Amino acid sequence: MELKFVDPRSLKDNPDKARRSKSSPQADALLLATIKAVGIVQPPVVATEADGGNGFVINEGHRRVKQAIAAGLDEIAVLVVPRAEDGGAMRSLVTTIAHEQLNPVDQWRAIERLVALGWTDEAIGIALAQSVRQIKKLRLLANVLPAMLDHMAKGDMPDERQLRTIAAASLDEQEEVWKAHKPTKGDPQVSWWAVANGLAKTRMYARDASFGDDLRAAYGITWIEDLFAPADQDSRYTTDVDAFLGAQQEWMTQNLPKKGVITETNSWGEVKLPPKAERVYGTPKKSDHTAMYLDREGKVKTVHFRMPEAKKAKGKSAEDAGGGDEAIVASKPRPDVTRKGIEMIGDLRTDALHQALSRAPIEDDTLLALLVLAFAGQNVHVDSGAGGDFRFGGRFGRHAASLFDAEGQFAFDMDALRVAARGVLIDVLSCRENISKSGIVAIVAGKTIDADEFLTNMGTEDFLSCLSRPALEASCTDTPVLPRARVKDTRAALVDHFKEGHFVHPSALFAPDAVVLSEWLAKSAVTELEDEDAPDAEGVAGDDQVAEGKATDEFDEGYREAAE
Repeated sequence: MELKFVDPRSLKDNPDKARRSKSSPQADALLLATIKAVGIVQPPVVATEADGGNGFVINEGHRRVKQAIAAGLDEIAVLVVPRAEDGGAMRSLVTTIAHEQLNPVDQWRAIERLVALGWTDEAIGIALAQSVRQIKKLRLLANVLPAMLDHMAKGDMPDERQLRTIAAASLDEQEEVWKAHKPTKGDPQVSWWAVANGLAKTRMYARDASFGDDLRAAYGITWIEDLFAPADQDSRYTTDVDAFLGAQQEWMTQNLPKKGVITETNSWGEVKLPPKAERVYGTPKKSDHTAMYLDREGKVKTVHFRMPEAKKAKGKSAEDAGGGDEAIVASKPRPDVTRKGIEMIGDLRTDALHQALSRAPIEDDTLLALLVLAFAGQNVHVDSGAGGDFRFGGRFGRHAASLFDAEGQFAFDMDALRVAARGVLIDVLSCRENISKSGIVAIVAGKTIDADEFLTNMGTEDFLSCLSRPALEASCTDTPVLPRARVKDTRAALVDHFKEGHFVHPSALFAPDAVVLSEWLAKSAVTELEDEDAPDAEGVAGDDQVAEGKATDEFDEGYREAAE
C-alpha cells in the first residue's frame, strides 16, 4: 500500500465499478463544495493497470475524482493498493456499501460479478453480513428484463410484491408488457402496479395441497420457491392451476368418506349442497353426510350436512319407502377437457374459421346470412343509431332468428334474407352526432343507395333557426322569397314557402368529403391487413422470405379466388 500524489485527470475509471446509477445533482454539488473548502478528506483507492499498463485504475472514489476535476485541482492524493485476485470486486462492493447503500440493481450486478469470479452465495452473504436468502432474492433480478433493470437503476423501483411478480414472469411476457407501460418523455414515472398486474399469474401454493408427492409427480407439478415470502412459512407454489386442481380433485376422489360427495361452489364461493340438505355446524352424527369441495384458493374443504328423513307411505315399511341417501346428487366427475383446454380449442377453432372465411367458396345468400349471424354474436358491440335504446347489438338477435324455421334449422328464402340484411344495416349504420355515429362509411353508404331522395323536408322553423344569416339568405336562392331586413322575417317567409314544398340543405346531402374519405382509406388500407389480427403472412404466402407487400397481395388474392 502506497500513498501518491497524481493528476486526477490521469486516473482511469473502472469498467466494473459497483455503483453504476447516477448520484443526485444535490449530492454532487455538496461533495464539490466540500472539496473546494477542505480538499479530499479520504484519498481514492487505485490499483495499477493490468496487462502492462503504467497508469492507475480507480477502485474506490469515482465521485471524489470527478468532483476534484470539477474543482480544478491539479493534484490529489491517492492510495495505491495491490491488485486483488478478483480484481477488487468484493473490496469495491464492501467499501461502496459502507459509504452509501447501493440500490438493488447495482447490488445485484455486483453480486453477479462476484458469482462469475467464483464466489458462492454463502460466502457473499458472510462478507456482506446478509442472509443467503437476501442474496438469492437479489439474484432474482437476473430474471428481469434488461430494459426494466436500466430504468430501476435510475431510482424508480417497484415494491417487493411487484418485483416478485415481475421476476416470476418470462422475459417474453415482460417485454410485451413493458412495451405498453414503459416510460415516456411526458410521463417518465413507470406504473409498476400496471406492469405487475399485466404479468400476474394465479399461484397455487404447496401449503394448500392435500395430495402427496405421488400425485404431484403424476400431474407434473414443479414447485417454485417464493424467495420474497416470509422465511417462516412454506412459500412453494406453482402456476399450473389445471394440474394443481386436477391433483386435488383426484385426492378427494381417493379419500372420499363412505357417505361423502364431491360438490362445487357457487359464484359467491359458497358450497353447493344437495336439495333439501341442512348443513351441520356442530358435531356430525354417524348418519350425516360429508361434502368435499375446492374453494377459490384451491384448498380442499369439508362440510357436513343432514338430509331430511323420508316420509313413510301408508302400507309400506321404512325400507320400501326409501331413505334420504337417494336424494343426494351424485358427485360430478372431473371433465375430460379442462378450462385451459377449452380455451385452446376456442383459439384453434377461431383460426380455422377465419381461414375458411377467407378462402372457402361461399354462395352469396349464405354469405349474407352469415353476415346477419355475425352481427348477432354476443361479442358484438354496436351503438345503434336506430330509434329507441338498442345499444350493444340488442336487436340483432331478432334479425338472425328470422332465418330459422320452426324446427330450429338454419333455413330461409331470399326475401327473408333481404329483409334481415336490411334490418341489420339499419341498426348498424348511423350518422347521428353521438356515440352511435358510423363516420364516413355511413355517408358512402347513403351515396351508394341514393339516400338523398329520402331526406325529409328541412324547411322548418326548428332547422332554419340553426342557420346563420348568410346561410339563411343563401337558402332563398331559386325561391320567390327575398331576404328581409330581419333574420326572423326571412326565416318565417321560408317556412311559409316550404310548407307545401321540399327543402334540403346542401350540407345534409350524402356527399362524402374527399379529404376525409382519402384519409380513412389510407388509414384502413395500411392497418387492416398488417395488424396482428390478420392471418399470418407466412401462412398466406408460404415463404418467410416473401416481402410484406407480396404477402398482402396474395392475401387479397385469396378473397378474390374465394369469391369466384
